[in-house]
Amino acid sequence: MDNLIQRTIQQSIEKALFKGKIIVLYGARQVGKTTLVQQIIKNITASSRYFNCDEPDIRSALTDKTSTELKSFLGGSALVVIDEAQRVKNIGITLKLLIDTYPDMHIIATGSSLFDLSNKIVEPLTGRKYEFYLYPCSLHELYTPATPLEIDRLLERRIIFGMYPEIVQTQGNVEEKLKEITRSYLFRDIMRFDRIKNSEAVEKLLQALALQIGNEVSYNELATLVGINKRTVQTYMQILEKSFIIFRLQPLSRNLRNELKKLRKIYFYDTGIRNALINNFNPLELRQDVGALWENFILSERIKYNHNNGHTVNMYFWRTTAGAEIDYVEERDGTFHAFECKWNKDTYKPPTAFMSAYPQSTAEVINKQNYKGFVGL
Repeated sequence: MDNLIQRTIQQSIEKALFKGKIIVLYGARQVGKTTLVQQIIKNITASSRYFNCDEPDIRSALTDKTSTELKSFLGGSALVVIDEAQRVKNIGITLKLLIDTYPDMHIIATGSSLFDLSNKIVEPLTGRKYEFYLYPCSLHELYTPATPLEIDRLLERRIIFGMYPEIVQTQGNVEEKLKEITRSYLFRDIMRFDRIKNSEAVEKLLQALALQIGNEVSYNELATLVGINKRTVQTYMQILEKSFIIFRLQPLSRNLRNELKKLRKIYFYDTGIRNALINNFNPLELRQDVGALWENFILSERIKYNHNNGHTVNMYFWRTTAGAEIDYVEERDGTFHAFECKWNKDTYKPPTAFMSAYPQSTAEVINKQNYKGFVGL
């Protein structure tokens, strides 16, 4: 696949431009933020300039400067793109100064870490920004009317190697590229956080999480397994979430006394990254984790679909202390929709306890035959 991948949120970002607010685009390294903003620059007729804050001289020029100095450096373009903006010290103050002093200058700022960038801009830019999130490619973004059969043929490859743009566009062996993305980009971003004191512990924690996808995880058990205290586990987990590496599902607990209330389920935004962490790229027929891997993959695709299309939902899993469970429950417009993710299973009967507690709910199984509607294909 050599063609440019059209990202779904591009149109939404372009509609939000020139509305008097800064556009902030979050996403992990290598998910395509730079390609996306450069494509936006090509599409607009207004004059524009692009600045990459990985460059030390650009960081210096944007750090602790007056509005006059900033304007002189950025020039008179109508649109200014500041890529990897979290690398700039006090970037929130800089952006606030620009938008307040030069309202005709329109800015897109990208950041590879929500935790880092949002902490620096949340107060200075209150009411002054629109936020967007770019995830690894979605199946919907790879789909065209000419490729429905190809989507099915490549499904196993997508599950094993994930959906990073460089990975889906490479035809050959992608294992080393995937390991390089994991080592050189994701870990590099994580280790920049001041509160990360033990890089070996972070790697062990990620590997432990990779082996427990689809299962309820306990901070106490993770702390014992990794060899750090519970509070450190909580801190590292928050950073991993805010760095777009993992996401969590909280338990749904509304009506039943024996509903699980405390544990959470952890998944990876990209199953290729997950497989790289445990160095397992075996085909599905040789794997013991195919069920959990499918569950992770399809839930990640659902998150992308909902976000890219502006759907606001609450996400849960459901389980009772007696062991009745549902993989994924989505709350939309006050109604619960239950989904069981099974690679091969065709039929599904939800737990009686769930349907009794939430009688207006719907329930269905999501398998390799019917998944397309679930992810917007």
